Amino acid sequence: MPIPESRNSKDSPFAWLSDRRQRSKEEIILMIMCALSIPSILPFGLYRLWQGAWLSAVVDLALVLAMSLVIVHVWHTGRYKLASLGVTLFYSAGMLATIYLRGMPLVYWAYPTMIAAFFMLRPRVALGINSVSLLVLVAMLLPQMELLNLLTVVVTISLVNLFAYIFSYRTGLQNRELHIEAERDFLTGAGNRRAFDSKLISYAAERRPQPEACLLLLDLDHFKQVNDQHGHPAGDQVLRRLCDVLRHHTRVTDEIFRYGGEEFAIIANGASLRAAGKLAETLRSAVATAPLLDGHPITASIGVAPMPRGGLASEWLEQADKMLYAAKEGGRNMVRLAGAMEERQ
Repeated sequence: MPIPESRNSKDSPFAWLSDRRQRSKEEIILMIMCALSIPSILPFGLYRLWQGAWLSAVVDLALVLAMSLVIVHVWHTGRYKLASLGVTLFYSAGMLATIYLRGMPLVYWAYPTMIAAFFMLRPRVALGINSVSLLVLVAMLLPQMELLNLLTVVVTISLVNLFAYIFSYRTGLQNRELHIEAERDFLTGAGNRRAFDSKLISYAAERRPQPEACLLLLDLDHFKQVNDQHGHPAGDQVLRRLCDVLRHHTRVTDEIFRYGGEEFAIIANGASLRAAGKLAETLRSAVATAPLLDGHPITASIGVAPMPRGGLASEWLEQADKMLYAAKEGGRNMVRLAGAMEERQ
């Protein structure tokens, strides 16, 4: 028996997931930092080249070339973590080389260089690199400066690093808290649609082989009747109790999202299609027997699809949605698995 065409099989609202993911803020910050460095350093390199200060010119122009290559690399690959570390190390080495070649008057380059590290790396890593740079700087300046002047430089650089570390650390904490709140459904506490879409995009963007996983789409049957007969507060209570049931019967590694009004998505990480089918049947049975609403039995239909090998996240979602549609068309309160349905055709 042919399966009815999914409600979103052609002009799919999930098609946008097949596009390349949006650039992360880390990528953007790294490329902006590199782009700002080029016009800041290039004039000095050209001037020193014109003056015949070859070593200093080579250092400046090498920095400009490195920043240009990083922009191109991150733009095309999206890999920013190793590039951020490399840029910070190159910045620090270039700053130390410039001070070594041009002398104490250029020590002020240490301040923007060290602050930039906190924009590109985790606070502890940036602080560690800057601490090593400061030790090298002290060893370089010790023969050239009076002790009091050197102490002034060390104290001011240390304070700049301390303030930058505190600011970066607190900003990171606030961003993580906001991120959690922005991706949590206010009613059920599950992940919201934004979190679900972000998770699917991360699967599509991941270049390494992904571990086995299955997607379950669960939809409450005739939920509109609950709101019509008992009111929206009762409907909200049903959704909260449903999430409690889902959490009780899933593993810690499984991820639960509220995908729509009464529709939920569960990513069963590390689960084969057979294991995910058993999980779906357990959830279906648990929902049918759970007292979600007194005097009103509630059931759920579930569609299950394995993550496609080398496929797109949009295809994964569409396949699970197609199975959910098949479960609804088949009479509701049932589970449909992508592999099993394909074998029947």
